[in-house]
Amino acid sequence: MRWESGRRSDNVEDIRGRSTGFGGRGMKVGGLGMIIALIAALLLGVDPFALMRTVETVAPPPSAPTQASRPGPGQGVPGATPKDEQAEFVSVVLADTEDTWGQVFAASGKRYQAPKLVMFSGAVYSACGMASAAAGPFYCPEDQKVYIDLDFFRELDRRFGAPGDFARAYVIAHEIGHHVQNLLGIAGQIRDLQGRTSERQANALSVRMELQADCLAGVWGHHAHTQRQLLEAGDVEEGLRAASVIGDDNIQRRSAGYVRPESWTHGSSEMRVRWFKRGLQSGRVEQCDTFQAAQL
Repeated sequence: MRWESGRRSDNVEDIRGRSTGFGGRGMKVGGLGMIIALIAALLLGVDPFALMRTVETVAPPPSAPTQASRPGPGQGVPGATPKDEQAEFVSVVLADTEDTWGQVFAASGKRYQAPKLVMFSGAVYSACGMASAAAGPFYCPEDQKVYIDLDFFRELDRRFGAPGDFARAYVIAHEIGHHVQNLLGIAGQIRDLQGRTSERQANALSVRMELQADCLAGVWGHHAHTQRQLLEAGDVEEGLRAASVIGDDNIQRRSAGYVRPESWTHGSSEMRVRWFKRGLQSGRVEQCDTFQAAQL
């Protein structure tokens, strides 16, 4: 990706290195991650699918983290060291999603409200509760923030074999896709439906939510390339590889040795690749209606 000269976002909060404690009971959150949680659950001998659906919650901390000061000319992400390339990359991708979705929303007469992105290490408080880095990147609709421990990118590369800039960008864009769903009212409607259905039906709705976020990530990728020429040769393959390796069937096969489609919450590798590619090729939100699709 040609990202180095891109605009840096003002909506990054860097709270890495701050200590955070655990306690309390779990609650449901949405997001791309939950991958490392599967592995951790298997090592600990607990139900990995229960762990994927929960993070620990506690009372709010005495003082909530505040956003660091904005960068001046020539500076990068607030709070980041000058050579923190990973943080710089995240900031540039976030800024590009802001540009893309700002234009898309404006074209339909709406105003895009950009989310904050919180970089943390180890664990973090959010309005959705407390989350460990083991839960992976996630979006919290309650505070409209994306949370990510940058160590996840190393796991994506080394453990899951999905290296590359666009693989990392796909992760960020997927979580921003959840923010778009929240702004459009889709996320709230689905959560209401999930509360009135069986676990199996709730999982099926979750799969459609996640596949739509994959497609919306593709919509961003389409505009990033056609309007700003961010993508280089091989980038699309990197993104598709990332979408494939985090399919529920691939994760279950690697971690448990068998596949349970009824327990899927994100969709199979084939599904995730198909919907991400659909967004990449079309660049249109209308092509991402997974809830009306006869075939996922």
